[in-house]
Amino acid sequence: MNIDSDYINELSGAYNIDPSLYGKYDVKRGLRNDNNSGVLVGLTRVGEVHGYMISENEQQAVPGKLFYRGIDVEDIVSNVFLEKRFGFEEVIYLLLFGNLPNADKLEKFSKLISENRVLPQGFAEDSIMRRPSRDIMNMLARSVLALYAYDSEPENFSVENLLRQCIELIARFPTIAAYAYRAKRHYFNRSSLIIHQLNTEYSTAETILSLMRRDQQFSPFEAEMLDLALILHAEHGGGNNSTFAVHLVASTNTDTYSAMSAGLASLKGAKHGGANCKVIGMVEAIKHNVKHWDNEQELRTYLVKILKRHAYDRSGIIYGLGHAVYTLSDPRAVMLREKAAELAAEKNAMEEFELYRMIEKIGPALINEVRGSKKDICANVDLYSGFVYKMLDIPVELYTPLFAVSRVAGWCAHRLEEIIAGGRIIRPAYKCVQKYQKYTKLNER
Repeated sequence: MNIDSDYINELSGAYNIDPSLYGKYDVKRGLRNDNNSGVLVGLTRVGEVHGYMISENEQQAVPGKLFYRGIDVEDIVSNVFLEKRFGFEEVIYLLLFGNLPNADKLEKFSKLISENRVLPQGFAEDSIMRRPSRDIMNMLARSVLALYAYDSEPENFSVENLLRQCIELIARFPTIAAYAYRAKRHYFNRSSLIIHQLNTEYSTAETILSLMRRDQQFSPFEAEMLDLALILHAEHGGGNNSTFAVHLVASTNTDTYSAMSAGLASLKGAKHGGANCKVIGMVEAIKHNVKHWDNEQELRTYLVKILKRHAYDRSGIIYGLGHAVYTLSDPRAVMLREKAAELAAEKNAMEEFELYRMIEKIGPALINEVRGSKKDICANVDLYSGFVYKMLDIPVELYTPLFAVSRVAGWCAHRLEEIIAGGRIIRPAYKCVQKYQKYTKLNER
């Protein structure tokens, strides 16, 4: 269908809003206060993001901290690596139940997750293989909605049933994402269709690598790196866009599948989970246009072009830098960067890793210089997550879906919290600034 230019001309005037009206009516654009902090709209016990402190009514930058159920994520990660084991399943348990499992409970829960990775009979063939999509996030959302039809009690709101739905979805996300990718490759890229059987002894990270790779082979360090990425993406407080979307939709008392699909729709966006793909695209553009990657002045010149909308996607954004809450540092980026250096050394990719470090080093000051601001800007997790996935030979189409595979754990915890402790539909207000006008009869227009 071709859209007539007259329609476009009509649109140009239908949605113009005078920017000064936002100040006049004290509108919190993007649910943000004037100091860029988030408007407080709810309470949660699931996760906390700490990026600044308020002292004498002024915002002061501090190193970032991330807490899952009150536990510093850095402590979780350091202990998991110290004990040389996988930690994502432990994080899922912690987010859902509010406490750390002992060894027996963790083993039992991990087995429960593994056993529920298998999709319902006929689901892969009917919902994924016969209806492939070029976009894996769209396929994930569609598949989640389709699972409603395979649930004998989709509208049962008992805690027991909600928990059952959440565990099944968390377990099935890796399988759906991997199968959707294989279907996409087969139908749109003309490659062979390869569907591997699930190994119920594998952790989530091992399962993903096994399903994704043609030969199903991976090293222990590769699985540990992916497990780290899953841990760091699992939860980020109630105010991030996708989790708030889950809260928003769940507050209407809709079903679990609809609430999770809302989270997926939000996460797909380039300003949210899709940013990891944008980082990779931006870096590839830098590599193509900057002759000497290690030359700070050459890189600076190109980054300024990006900021002035003259290069890359002309959005004016250096992807991977800046965050709504973190100021001096994003703890996820710090932890991922440290391990990314080890992975880059193993994969002979240190030159590219140093390019990312250079972007992190000079980018924040350039942003403030071009925009005439004085904000505290740090690298966010997206700057390094895509690079890690690339080093793990994970296709770019799966970068954001992997974010979803992890974040669904946090979404489910917030879904349960909204149903159990919320109880009130979320309904903010919008001020209408359209002038009143009389209806004109058709023959008088």
